[in-house]
Amino acid sequence: MNIQAMMKQAQKLQGDMLKTKAEIDAKIFQGSYSLVELSMNGKKEVVSLKLSRDLGIAEEDLELLEDSIIVAINETMKNIDVETEQKMAKYGSGLNGLL
Repeated sequence: MNIQAMMKQAQKLQGDMLKTKAEIDAKIFQGSYSLVELSMNGKKEVVSLKLSRDLGIAEEDLELLEDSIIVAINETMKNIDVETEQKMAKYGSGLNGLL
């Protein structure tokens, strides 16, 4: 196989990977356990958190608690991403997008 054909194949593979990643990023994943329901997108960002109304907490306090948990989780995930990028940078930019 000549170099031009290999480059074309690599570009197609990269395009396919980017398309698949975009599909995953757009998808909403859901999980629940006991008194909690959680939805996250494929970028690992919390988009919805619902706590059971059976907890006996006033509605406005429950909504504030849900919003606070969402912000805390998303902030923590971003901190993990920053740390990962900083520590993995020593291995070269060739790994960008793989982690």
